[in-house]
Amino acid sequence: MKFILETERLILREFEISDARCMYELNADPDVIRYTGDPAFDSIDEARVFLGNYSDYKRNGYGRWAVILKETEEFIGWCGLKLNEENFVDIGFRIFKEQWGKAYASEAAKATLAYGFQTLNLDEIIGRSVADNLASIRILEKLKMKFLKQDTCHGFENSVYYIISREEYNKTCD
Repeated sequence: MKFILETERLILREFEISDARCMYELNADPDVIRYTGDPAFDSIDEARVFLGNYSDYKRNGYGRWAVILKETEEFIGWCGLKLNEENFVDIGFRIFKEQWGKAYASEAAKATLAYGFQTLNLDEIIGRSVADNLASIRILEKLKMKFLKQDTCHGFENSVYYIISREEYNKTCD
């Protein structure tokens, strides 16, 4: 098990094959994947194959990470960085609906942003969301990310892009 980050309430670690059931259940909720453009996994085995083939850690040195509640050691979703198809480093998060409204996504995203700039020494990080996904946009804005553009993303024409540079991030931490 490779731990990446720790916050007051959360641990972020690399995915493990044993996360397959949780990943399957997370993506099986239509409300959770409503704005993602991602299909649900057909089975736990399909989620297991996905996790077994997940190569972002080796390829890029980072990726999406399992979000674990410290108190219960429960898998509640994922958060992390991804080198996306547009060659931007993208911050993303997905949390079980039962955990919404508890600020776990914000807490994980804030720590992930810090890791990206302070540990990985990235120059900039973007966040993308469908314009109707106000909860995700609020998280990006809490991270002090600024609106960059409106564009199409994963088949959603009304997507918004937010961005923050390492320089701007450092100013917000002063």
